[in-house]
Amino acid sequence: MALPFNDIPEDLQLRILSFLSPPEISSFACTSKRFASLCQEDSKIWHALCNQRWGKKTQIKNWGNGQITFKLLYKTLKGLENLIGFWRLCGRANPIDSSPPLIFFEWCSSFVLGSRVLSINDDTYQVKKTQFLLMGISSEGRIENFLDLDGKSRNLVPVDVNFMGNCHIMVDENRVVSKGFSSGDDECDEVASPSLIVSEMYTQLANKTSPGGDRRRQKKKEKERQARVKWEPEHFIKVSDCSPTTTKPLQGLWKGFCDGRNMELYLIKYDEVGGIICRKVEGLSLSRQTSPVFWTPNHAFVSSPFSAEEELILNSRINISPLAEVHENVVSGMLYMNSSYDLVLPGEAGNGSRGEGRVWLYENGTFGFGFLRDQFIIDLKRVALEDGVLADVFEASK
Repeated sequence: MALPFNDIPEDLQLRILSFLSPPEISSFACTSKRFASLCQEDSKIWHALCNQRWGKKTQIKNWGNGQITFKLLYKTLKGLENLIGFWRLCGRANPIDSSPPLIFFEWCSSFVLGSRVLSINDDTYQVKKTQFLLMGISSEGRIENFLDLDGKSRNLVPVDVNFMGNCHIMVDENRVVSKGFSSGDDECDEVASPSLIVSEMYTQLANKTSPGGDRRRQKKKEKERQARVKWEPEHFIKVSDCSPTTTKPLQGLWKGFCDGRNMELYLIKYDEVGGIICRKVEGLSLSRQTSPVFWTPNHAFVSSPFSAEEELILNSRINISPLAEVHENVVSGMLYMNSSYDLVLPGEAGNGSRGEGRVWLYENGTFGFGFLRDQFIIDLKRVALEDGVLADVFEASK
């Protein structure tokens, strides 16, 4: 028997309403005085909205030390939600070591953490993840972002993160003195304690260094901060289509070993004319006029079994893989690689040579590629798993 919405218990009503958007909630509030009153209760409707959307990803009651309204929290988390995933540096070559070519944003208990993702080159497919950008909200409801220059929470710099559309952000240093940062004036007798958001981040990241400390040490650090060269604005572009699909099995971020047994990060994209583009992540800066690692005119795989000639090409090659791993992947498909781009090949960069080669798709979903000019296959593995979690992350504690 169908029940009128009025007769449904309030907890179930809130559960149902939590699936609506704020504009829909506003429209629903106009239907009656009772529902208008219900929709205005922050601890009920807005808590339900936050919990439904982000309750399994972060601890919504911990944001702002639990001192902010859930309505404000909803607005804040919705603004940060688009950050989750991979972003790459663009606009210029990496000026300093602290400018990572690839950043991975993820939810933490009471803030969003952006981490550098770098290869560690230890004969494994592991990647190193170190914190780079921390984004949270203070007890007063103020957005607070901090750049971690050393990756250890010992040198935090306040920054502004400006969204330029949904897929472009700019990180710029905030030189305005705010709560939690001293002015650096020697005549100041009091130095404000670090803001609550910094304290929360220290706690969540289990950093042993106390965010408090003696005043002289704080003044010294502030002077060092003032003397430090200003952080130049950095632009980052979101890496869209990070996951493979049925029609685009190679799409996404990959990692593999190339010349000198150094592991590199690669981005695979399908172009508008039916081809596949593979480029190193470090080569995506606009200031680097480099060509793709490889490009294919189409993405129609030839299924196994192959011709005797193709079997000879495959079997006569050496797989470039970590020493700790043995290549046992079964090839299920093959793609012709006859690039019309000026390939960047070892020792031949910029000579405009055409690079004929093959892409071999393995049954486990990974793939390898190689050029006919050499005797190697570069085997690639995914940087992230299907659920968006980084794979093979190097643990510093180990």
